[in-house]
Amino acid sequence: MKWEIPPGKLLSRFNQEYNVMDKRIAIRDLLSEQGLLPLFFHPDFETSAGILESLYRAGCRLVEFTNRGPEALQVFTKLRTISGEKFPGMYLGAGTIKNESAANAFMEAGADFLVSPGISEDIFDAAYSEKVMWIPGCMTVTEIMKAEEFGIELVKLFPGSLLGPAFVQAIKEIFPQISFIPTGGVDLDKENLLSWIRAGVAAVGMGSKLISPASMKNREYAKIEKVTREVLASIGELKNPSFH
Repeated sequence: MKWEIPPGKLLSRFNQEYNVMDKRIAIRDLLSEQGLLPLFFHPDFETSAGILESLYRAGCRLVEFTNRGPEALQVFTKLRTISGEKFPGMYLGAGTIKNESAANAFMEAGADFLVSPGISEDIFDAAYSEKVMWIPGCMTVTEIMKAEEFGIELVKLFPGSLLGPAFVQAIKEIFPQISFIPTGGVDLDKENLLSWIRAGVAAVGMGSKLISPASMKNREYAKIEKVTREVLASIGELKNPSFH
């Protein structure tokens, strides 16, 4: 199965499918351009909205809200409701999707994309049926081969701290159609970011290193915005060919 535009019999259906594919391409290209996929979870809606606004003000247009608590779906639904008006151009995805039930629930809530820590045919089928981009997590070449069979274009490498940039360098040539996003263990410093960028990743995923538990607890939105701006600037500089 591939992410292809079905040959719809009606023009309206064709346009609908085209727009879906256009959205997938937009998310893929935006992720590569942004170079950073911020991810976070907080059980309180007001705090989560404040964090999302901080990320948006810093320049992020692609954010992952993780499914890591019983309040996650309710908070995500509220965030999705306000994001269109308050954060135009923002794509809000749902992360830590570990089963088909969660995938369906968050897609119904309006998730622009889904992210999982592993790879699952059930989640793939659910996302494919709704034409929602799914980014599976992979740790081995066998898992990446499975993702390739599904026609997946973006793969989350997790945990990045165990795999490292050398793993990306070793596998990138044999999976030229797949873009990689290491998550877990990516640091804020330029040296670490440069090692991943030189390895050829499309972007890096950052959670607590970017949005610390203390910053969330104390609602330090200005600090979150500042740190995010700095990381985005560093990634932009490091991705510039003239830097190398």
